[in-house]
Amino acid sequence: MWTPIAEEAERATRVLHPHSLRLPRPTRRRVITVANQKGGVGKTTTTVNLAAGLALHGLKVLVIDLDPQGNASTALGVDHRSGTPSVYEVLIGELSLAEAAAVSNQTPNLLCVPATIDLAGAEIELVSMVARESRLKEALTSEALDQINPDYVFIDCPPSLGLLTVNAMVAAQEVLIPIQCEYYALEGLSQLLRNIELVQSHLNPVLNVSTILLTMYDGRTKLADQVTSEVRGHFGDLVLRTVIPRSVKVSEAPGFGQTVLTYDPGSRGAMSYLDAARELAERGAREEMS
Repeated sequence: MWTPIAEEAERATRVLHPHSLRLPRPTRRRVITVANQKGGVGKTTTTVNLAAGLALHGLKVLVIDLDPQGNASTALGVDHRSGTPSVYEVLIGELSLAEAAAVSNQTPNLLCVPATIDLAGAEIELVSMVARESRLKEALTSEALDQINPDYVFIDCPPSLGLLTVNAMVAAQEVLIPIQCEYYALEGLSQLLRNIELVQSHLNPVLNVSTILLTMYDGRTKLADQVTSEVRGHFGDLVLRTVIPRSVKVSEAPGFGQTVLTYDPGSRGAMSYLDAARELAERGAREEMS
């Protein structure tokens, strides 16, 4: 008989013994931009923990930190002090992707192109460049990615709809939107969706919103359930079944230069992100077969 306790034990085993599970490898490389111009929705947290969840289960993952704050680089234990080879040099054409990518200290399957403080001025510099919206796409050619050979590429965007975010959308095939289960969850989302449509129309016709992940869920409040049902009612099957709970461990982990999957692998937050990573991989495999 399958009980809730047995289910939790099985989930914990998957986190604590990741090599016992192999997730399906996509037949073609998936390039996913994680975007939401609202700050504090769990965007970077989602990027690094989904990436770690996939990497810990046998897939090779590259994270591109396109946020000048460099929080994704911090969480993945990758150096991003000024002068470090970074995404800034990749954007302006001084370095190749492989030259800037560093291996995370958490698993050899996980790499990161870090963001340094130099990226803060890149948006202004990009304005005068030829094909300014496509600088990242030009750096992410099949040949450049083949040198690293990742199964997944995640691009972590800054909390704005500026030129860096546009570059991320032009370079990707998919957009993943984290939405927090709190007040004003859908505020600004219509603007984000309009921007995605503009990029589709003018710059990247293959771009689509493939995934929505509900974050910061607090089961003690009616509001969280209201937001959840509203988002599921509006976006349907785009929303992952997995919901990420509000968790102190998830918040603490970056302060120790780790994802929650390595910081506290048995925590609810770690298990939820692992479930989300598995769902993302399995859903992609089903769609490829259909």
